[in-house]
Amino acid sequence: MIRLGLATVLGAGRDIEVVGESADGAGALDAVARLRPDVVMMDIRMPGMDGLAATEALRTVAGAPAVIVLTTFDTDDHILRALRAGASGFLLKDTPPLEIIDAVRRVAGGESMLSPSVVGRLIEHVVRDEDRGDRIDRVERARSMLGRLTEREREVAEAVGQGLSNAEISVELFMSVATVKAYVSRVLTKMDCANRVQVAILVHDARG
Repeated sequence: MIRLGLATVLGAGRDIEVVGESADGAGALDAVARLRPDVVMMDIRMPGMDGLAATEALRTVAGAPAVIVLTTFDTDDHILRALRAGASGFLLKDTPPLEIIDAVRRVAGGESMLSPSVVGRLIEHVVRDEDRGDRIDRVERARSMLGRLTEREREVAEAVGQGLSNAEISVELFMSVATVKAYVSRVLTKMDCANRVQVAILVHDARG
């Protein structure tokens, strides 16, 4: 039912084509290898190989598609694992249709789904029961990554961590959109991040 609903919603986007579906993670990997999509919408809760394992496997493949994770706050406690693995963002399962279409377009264009309020709630929900030793290691690693950046690059990273788009960062930091894109690219490289979501997570982690 969820797949049918999503396919119907996405079919309303004239620039979007649904090229395949799968009932589980293993099937998703096979479908991606055959169909070479630009974007994959990945549910977490699936039989056999779940969405977390499938996302991690997909992101290790050269030329991997962008991944949008489908989640709910109450059940998907390990969503950060998918984001750290390289997912480009997430959607709640009750997201309005137009926002779903916009999300696919954004990640296909290299952006990420980073609603500041939702990201904050999600991260808090996931890490609240984390082992103290793991948390300390995570904070130290994040601060080390941010330490690689110049002052201006760090400002851009902080803005990305707030969920701002390139256009919004351009206004916030008084630089052209082209310059923002160049800075974001350097930040991704220096911080060894696959996408903006991972930058946002490191920025959050560095705050301790």
